[in-house]
Amino acid sequence: EYQPLKYEAVVSTQSTGELMYRAMLPKMEDYVIALLKVLLASASTPLTKAIKTSGALNVLADVLPEDSNSVEPQQLQKDLSRHKEIITKAVSASLLLLLKHFRLNHVYQFEYISQTMFYANCIPLVLKFLNTDMNHFVTAENSIPSLDFPTCLYYVGPASGSAPVVVEDWEAGDGDEEGIRGKLCWRNIFSTINLLRIIQKLTKWRSPRTMMLNVFKSPPILKKTLKIPHWMVHLYVLKLFKQQAKYLGKNWRKGNMKILSSIYQHVRHRLLDDWAYGNDLDTQQWEVPNGEQQLKASLETYHAMWYSDILPDS
Repeated sequence: EYQPLKYEAVVSTQSTGELMYRAMLPKMEDYVIALLKVLLASASTPLTKAIKTSGALNVLADVLPEDSNSVEPQQLQKDLSRHKEIITKAVSASLLLLLKHFRLNHVYQFEYISQTMFYANCIPLVLKFLNTDMNHFVTAENSIPSLDFPTCLYYVGPASGSAPVVVEDWEAGDGDEEGIRGKLCWRNIFSTINLLRIIQKLTKWRSPRTMMLNVFKSPPILKKTLKIPHWMVHLYVLKLFKQQAKYLGKNWRKGNMKILSSIYQHVRHRLLDDWAYGNDLDTQQWEVPNGEQQLKASLETYHAMWYSDILPDS
């Protein structure tokens, strides 16, 4: 008898996404928390504070030279900032790809990793990251031309086979301040878009989680992010505003009509959208744990049915 909802009929057990989910499932929480800790450690903080903070994860331990006195402080700071940007880009892209591939493989796999990220305080962490000086972050000049892609691949040095780092590389772009303001760091723009998309995926069609955005005071943070001159950043910020518009109250909507107009112009609408009606809904906090508990019970049933060999206690 054919069962259309049977797991084998929906997805192949030998797919790449399925194999990865089975490998990550026993320690999914540990993997997610580890990635979020790395993301937190790579946030833009002063070097001395990041290193001297007790108990903090030091992601730059392998980057620091053994003899720091042999390197100029300005050059060292620029290289460390560049490594932080690369780590932020890699971690944000990894989290987003996990969400997208698990969503493509099976909806419950996506719901499980999204709930794990929600319980690991991913949303307040990302909002804390976005609450920094984003204009300075997206226009930062921490690139070293001889080490950037694709120069680092096709350049062959005279002896070592790698691109040499010269003094001009460290000081590139420092003289023209007006030119720097007009440039955007593609690496940091990419990281910002990834973080916004992560929040959007965690809260989409989840009213309790969308209510938590208001609890975490996300509207002023997202409104400040709109100052970044990039259309894709604007798109995902407007999507987040669209999700929580009906929970923000009439006073907020009256004072932010430009944002509502931008949502009408740039964000896709659905036939039964009610975000602009301004319904005064009761945002009771007990709805959040109840909704998550119901989802958790469904996930436990799903894991017990298909992954009992990996999780015998579930």
